[in-house]
Amino acid sequence: MPTPTIVAKPGFNAEEESALLRKAMKGLGTDEKAIIACVSSISNAQRQEVIVKYKGMYGRDLIDDLKSELSGDFEDCVLALFMRPAQYDAKCLHKSIAGLGTKDKVLVEIMCSRNNEQIAAAKDEYKKKYKNSLEKDIKGDTSGDYQKILVSLCQGVRDEKPVDAALAAAEAQKLYEAGENQWGTDESTFNMIIATRSYEQLRATFHEYLKLTGHTILKAIGKEFSGNLEDCLKTVARVAMDPPNFFALMAHESMAGLGTDEERLVRVIVSRSEIDLEDVKVEFQKQYGKSLAQWVKDDCGGDFKRMLLAIIKD
Repeated sequence: MPTPTIVAKPGFNAEEESALLRKAMKGLGTDEKAIIACVSSISNAQRQEVIVKYKGMYGRDLIDDLKSELSGDFEDCVLALFMRPAQYDAKCLHKSIAGLGTKDKVLVEIMCSRNNEQIAAAKDEYKKKYKNSLEKDIKGDTSGDYQKILVSLCQGVRDEKPVDAALAAAEAQKLYEAGENQWGTDESTFNMIIATRSYEQLRATFHEYLKLTGHTILKAIGKEFSGNLEDCLKTVARVAMDPPNFFALMAHESMAGLGTDEERLVRVIVSRSEIDLEDVKVEFQKQYGKSLAQWVKDDCGGDFKRMLLAIIKD
């Protein structure tokens, strides 16, 4: 079973948490440590209760107060924690599409790693907030086979039946014939299988592909595709085969090399905190020989660093 780092606080009291937050922001200066301790000790559902209770107690909007008291990456991280997961996905997706150019890495990461329920919820939030459909905005910003796979993923229609071993073997053969075993590539076969099968079914199919060909589906995709479409297909494959490994890779990429992609780092840590962040931590240590917490300590600073470490629980 996936293991989160943040779970619902036993004996939670929305009134007490609201009072703690008000005290931390009232008067001169801000008690950032108190905010970090409070926010990292309660679940997302409990934070939603605090937002409502805070307004009832003080006639003030908690999110507005946080925005006025906090700044920079620390503010972004705290606000992300107070968004419902679908609300946060919708915000990240809109930001990736809006304005000049498309942040394809964000688009690919979210669209390729969410289940049917998460996709449907993000689409609803997107429509509510931005008065446009996510699919329409994706179509307006992408093209070709890359657009087709994203539009397919946007439908959120993965089969949720138990794994079918015979289907896995048959579809591994279909993928082989659509790609490596012919001149040119039949993109539609890859699109259909990768966008409509459950992650568990895909894992079984990719295992069969390895048995059939002697190498991974990732290697096959690398040979047959390029650019954003390659990234998209590989992301679905990585998520299907090992979600914690994929998110450990995303966290590492956000900090490796020159500079830090703080938005990506926050997105990975916040979005996995109530799903499998403990597993991501284990995988990160295994892959990179140093803990996720140590990377964060070396790469980030101040209250932003303290907030991330409080979510990581390390």
